[in-house]
Amino acid sequence: MRGRLNSYTSRFGRWNELASVRRKPQRSFEISGTVYFPPELYPVAMHPLVADRGDGQVEWLLLRRLYGYLDFTSELESAAVIPVATAISRGRSGLQLPERMKADAFKIVTDEAWHAQVSYDFAHEIELASGVPRAFPDDEPSAFVGRLDVIREQLPHKIRGVEAMLFAIVSETLISGILSDIPRDSRLPESVRDQVRDHAEDEGRHHVYFRSLLHHLWAALTVQERRAVGPQVPAAIHAFLEPDYTRAARDLRTLGLTSEQIEQVLAESWPKGRLARQMADASASSVRYFVEVGALDDGKTRERFEEAGLVGRTAGEEGENGQCGHR
Repeated sequence: MRGRLNSYTSRFGRWNELASVRRKPQRSFEISGTVYFPPELYPVAMHPLVADRGDGQVEWLLLRRLYGYLDFTSELESAAVIPVATAISRGRSGLQLPERMKADAFKIVTDEAWHAQVSYDFAHEIELASGVPRAFPDDEPSAFVGRLDVIREQLPHKIRGVEAMLFAIVSETLISGILSDIPRDSRLPESVRDQVRDHAEDEGRHHVYFRSLLHHLWAALTVQERRAVGPQVPAAIHAFLEPDYTRAARDLRTLGLTSEQIEQVLAESWPKGRLARQMADASASSVRYFVEVGALDDGKTRERFEEAGLVGRTAGEEGENGQCGHR
């Protein structure tokens, strides 16, 4: 990698006063509210083939979705963000970064480890309180893990390692906006809303940091490296935002739906056109940041963004918001 930017404005000057790990208690789960997770964000729970089975089945499915969200958070922080932030803090990222940026990466490591821990502990508390298992013997890691592995295999060996930073940048610039709605949903248990609000407040600072990191990364890449990495960005965005179909199918099967019914529920809950539009809406800030650094100046990269419906063309015929993916 080459090139260096000296500009960086820290958002961590009041970290000791603002970070949830420094000032917020670990939230304890309390059963309250009318739903465990917003059904609009998990449309399989509102499908007639599920709703007709009764409120108990819907409640179980939404609780399993809450587990999925908490598992996703722990997996994301542990596997995608902490390793990158640790490398940056130790000066082993391959980038020449300002010292303050390295110091702030240490704070991000602490934040994200806390997010992973409280998500894990919170899920365990819910399991004890509800009696609904948070995991089944055949559970697999969150779907994004396998999707990112596929992208990694498509990159030239000479730039392996860049994708880890790319994935962290994409995930951290996606997450803060997606977390904003859940804390305002009065139907949810107050403890769930507080848990997500704590996370969202920290992620607002992380969002700004990783936006800055993208500028440093792109300046350091050669033209050839940018041409290799840029076309993979839309796939990384989709890897984080696309629903975990395998987990949803398994839970629907547990409720007694047949294979044909499961296929129908998945197809009608996440129609391709609508889902594409929702992912485009959810990723608008991230896409804008890649435009800022000139990533889409490359023809192939722009073509991939257009094919994914993220720029240039309408992503779908319907414009409903907020029903995509894991977050």
